[in-house]
Amino acid sequence: MNNTWLLRICILLLLGAIACSFVQDKTPKRVVIKARFDQFTIDNIGNIYTVLEEEIVKYLPNGKFFARYSNLKLGKISSVDATNPLKVLLYYKDFQQLVFLDNQLSVNSNEVSLENLGFEQTELACAGANNSFWIYDRKNNELLRFNENSKKISSTGNLKQILKANLDPNFMREYNGFLYLNCPEQGVYVFDFYGAFSKLIPLKGLRGLRIDEEIIYYRKDSSLCSYNFKLLEEGCKPLPDHSLLKSVNYFKQSLYLAYKDSLVAFTP
Repeated sequence: MNNTWLLRICILLLLGAIACSFVQDKTPKRVVIKARFDQFTIDNIGNIYTVLEEEIVKYLPNGKFFARYSNLKLGKISSVDATNPLKVLLYYKDFQQLVFLDNQLSVNSNEVSLENLGFEQTELACAGANNSFWIYDRKNNELLRFNENSKKISSTGNLKQILKANLDPNFMREYNGFLYLNCPEQGVYVFDFYGAFSKLIPLKGLRGLRIDEEIIYYRKDSSLCSYNFKLLEEGCKPLPDHSLLKSVNYFKQSLYLAYKDSLVAFTP
């Protein structure tokens, strides 16, 4: 791979406030992971996690295999939140179960049965600060936060009534004391640590997002976009080989491109 092609990637990553660190005399690292997977995510120190059906595999930032975990009793992994690499949250929607893994991908606490907590229609789950976790209860259209002992510590109440909207969220993450709930029809709703509604970010049609400081990164059609929700500025640039891409992630000046049978990462 020559520097000209790398510079082309660099230009594609100039999304508004993004500063490109790839220069002609500093070739970025290119990591290729040959694997099939349904979804992938990255933790805050650059470890990569891929999920295929019931199995999650962890790779180091250099692409080297590190560990794997699967639980055939619980079936397919619906979502993964690796925000805290010391306590990775796995959500099994079909069984309404949460499993927490340590940095070795070993179970580090008891499984959490959401049904036993009284929630049989949990649509989404994600990790929270101080070993807490959030769920979105579809039955009551409500966000709830629990501590590490699975005790409810905050909730929003019925969001359909509060926000006067029919919500159908597909993704949520906590970041820096706020919970971001993505609803493709309305945008990204933001709630504080206690579940109080803060604001609506008008980004519609998103399948997922990544938050870094005051910027949200996301894919929109054939482009990678950034939205600064403090300055209310959006910037988009076309992605290379976008027709072959399954999904994209961008975090801390690193670009991750997911294809049918591989994951390619470009890091400074």
